[in-house]
Amino acid sequence: MAKVVVRWIKSHLMVGTDSNGNSIVIGNISDDEDYASGIKPSDLLLLAAASCSIYDVVDILKKQRESFNRLQVFCEGIQLDKPPYTFKTVHLHYMISGTVNAHKLQKAIKLSEEKYCAILSTIRPGVEISSDYEICK
Repeated sequence: MAKVVVRWIKSHLMVGTDSNGNSIVIGNISDDEDYASGIKPSDLLLLAAASCSIYDVVDILKKQRESFNRLQVFCEGIQLDKPPYTFKTVHLHYMISGTVNAHKLQKAIKLSEEKYCAILSTIRPGVEISSDYEICK
């Protein structure tokens, strides 16, 4: 069971702590939209999706003995422009460096996105999820 806590500090500033005691700053301390001192709550969802998937892809590629030295996932989402600003789409762009078989990478991404990643599985019913990748040498 996952158990986290979010503590309000002041204004719209909070600190979130995960079940292992790791903390992050969320929100901001000012009503000025251009000033941010922490991660936007909606960005946390995108970060969760990207990190959940990258975790799976790394495990799968290591089991397949694929050689890579860098893996990044750029994740962007489009939200409705009225409250509650629901995400309509989420796109993940995987960028990997190394000697990686494209077919194995595609398979790893598909397994993560369709079978293993809890975040993507949770949002899939209401959000269009797409992805692509590039292999850099």
